[in-house]
Amino acid sequence: MRFVDEYRDSDVARSLLARIRETASKKWTLMEVCGGQTHTLVRTGLDELLDDTVELVHGPGCPVCVTPLGVIDHALELARRPDVTLCSFGDMLRVPGSHDDLLRARAAGADVRVVYSPLDALEIARSEPDREVVFFAVGFETTAPANAMAVRRAADLGIGNFSVLVAHVLVPPAMVAILSAPGNRVQGFLAPGHVCTVMGWGEYEPITSGFGVPIVVTGFEPVDLLEGVAMTVEQLETGRADVENQYVRSVHEGGNATAREVVREVFEPCDRAWRGIGVLPQSGLRLRELFRHFDAAHRFPATGVAVEESERCIAGLVLQGRAKPDECPAFGRDCTPEHPLGAPMVSSEGACAAYHLAGRTPTTAPA
Repeated sequence: MRFVDEYRDSDVARSLLARIRETASKKWTLMEVCGGQTHTLVRTGLDELLDDTVELVHGPGCPVCVTPLGVIDHALELARRPDVTLCSFGDMLRVPGSHDDLLRARAAGADVRVVYSPLDALEIARSEPDREVVFFAVGFETTAPANAMAVRRAADLGIGNFSVLVAHVLVPPAMVAILSAPGNRVQGFLAPGHVCTVMGWGEYEPITSGFGVPIVVTGFEPVDLLEGVAMTVEQLETGRADVENQYVRSVHEGGNATAREVVREVFEPCDRAWRGIGVLPQSGLRLRELFRHFDAAHRFPATGVAVEESERCIAGLVLQGRAKPDECPAFGRDCTPEHPLGAPMVSSEGACAAYHLAGRTPTTAPA
């Protein structure tokens, strides 16, 4: 495939593997932040090929996976209202809440619809003015511009029956939390290329200087990831801690100025709870006061939401890079994509789903 094949070239991959092995004088621990990167690494077996020189641990870069259980339960509560149409991306329908998921709610009669853009949900609101249309706005900085545009468009058109249930999270505060945690082993990061396409890499520079860890903005194909690992290892071996950009075909230092501006206009930073991690200061986005009437949580406050996490799911440890999916006693046994205990087994970016799709087997005995 044009523009992609060269980033899957096996000869280039072998040369990069040799470069990493020749450079590394010890085994380093790196974290890839993005779930898309995790899926490529596991699907191709690169994490196992690198295991003699680099341990790759998987970060919290799956927005569906880190969406708080209470927010999912709130979405379920909204979906069950007879006057509400709840719109979502497909991944969210099977993420388990405390006792149910949106797919089962739809099967029971709730008006839950899969859309491919928040503008699709806005069009439903425009064409069905007798319905309250709620878009479940989940994602990192990558999806925030489109959601901000939908809210601004609703305001411009005066569409009053449209709102968003916001669960946006930001990558840099999560990286800071990981590095600040007791027992942290992460010595360098592969930063998410799609987030940096929007935001640039300026927000990572205080992390490299403050914690002394290198961060390399990296793409999603095998060659991208191997080159990102090589660049990170070379920094570690020479005692440097800088932000570097491997993903030059997509990422520029300042990111996308237009996208950043619309996000700044509509959203503001706020403290946010991350599923399995806890509340991280200034790690999320919420609608600014000017647009607060489009906030579904403000318009339809949660009532009777009781949060109950599965006691057998170690998703929190997986999302923090403190455990691998196949170290979970339930992995592949009681927790599968058909019957998930946690969100990382459901999402197309979840680490547990990546391991299951790659045929990895549990490394622990059943609980």
